[in-house]
Amino acid sequence: MSAKPTPPKTKPAKDDLRGILAWHVRTLRVSKGWSQEKLALICELDRTYVSAIERSVWNVSLSNIERLAQALEVEPWMLLKPV
Repeated sequence: MSAKPTPPKTKPAKDDLRGILAWHVRTLRVSKGWSQEKLALICELDRTYVSAIERSVWNVSLSNIERLAQALEVEPWMLLKPV
């Protein structure tokens, strides 16, 4: 059995867009009780890609930000709004 998802512990800097995106994606995903795998399936992305987004590893395309926002039921700009 997998561990219960937990929200991020530290807030990203206001000028760290990858960190802000990671914060919002993980926070919203956890609030829905979803695993990274479930979010990835809904977005039609690879689970390892979702993991990399949440770890601020990848520069994410606008198309994928739109996919994530749609799955998480928020406007795309909300994923880039400073925390």
